[in-house]
Amino acid sequence: MFPELNNLLGTTPDGTEQGKLTLLCDAKTDGSFLVHHFLSFYLKANCKVCFVALVQSFSHYNIVAQKLGVSLTAAREQGQLVFLEGLKSSVDIFFHAQEEPHPLQFLREASAGNLQSLYQFVRDSLKPVDSGETPWKFPVLLVDNLSVLLSLGLEAVAVLDFMQYCRATVCCELKGNVVALVHDNRDAEDKENGILLNGLSHQSHLVLRAEGLATGFCKDVHGQKSVPIPYDTFA
Repeated sequence: MFPELNNLLGTTPDGTEQGKLTLLCDAKTDGSFLVHHFLSFYLKANCKVCFVALVQSFSHYNIVAQKLGVSLTAAREQGQLVFLEGLKSSVDIFFHAQEEPHPLQFLREASAGNLQSLYQFVRDSLKPVDSGETPWKFPVLLVDNLSVLLSLGLEAVAVLDFMQYCRATVCCELKGNVVALVHDNRDAEDKENGILLNGLSHQSHLVLRAEGLATGFCKDVHGQKSVPIPYDTFA
């Protein structure tokens, strides 16, 4: 989708880096195109992907992925993609009895305190199978969009704890990657979202920021991408 982005990151589907947390941030624009890019990128790289999709339906992501040369349906049937559809799951939680703890169990709790069930879902989805060798290169966690969790009543500290556990498990223990999108609502004076964004920025190896033009809409240019240099670049 964006070959220049792959060159900028220094990665190709055949030579993906491991153990990295990438933060996607959008301000005054829709940064979902970055989510679609990384989803197709890692599936083409033959990675095992756990996709926590809290914004759109499976059919929406699948339609976009097909335009990028990837079938999410085939990937899910082959076991390469584990897809958590937040929109559909939230309806099931409220209107259907759950025999086992649901990844979004916090929606039914009077006081949403933690994301332990969601973390356990991620861990179980990406942990290596005991029977033989896996056909996938390494695991990847993709989240769209962490800001939605704040809208559902969780505090920024709970989301940061969840991401810290995911980073320790996926990046450090399993030698995989984590990619997450967060909205930048600083102009709206959203304190919790600001805490989440600042906390993740310090944890991330790379921050990709998509921002609308300050001068408004343009026919040929809709915004700009900025890539802050990681702290360990000169270490």
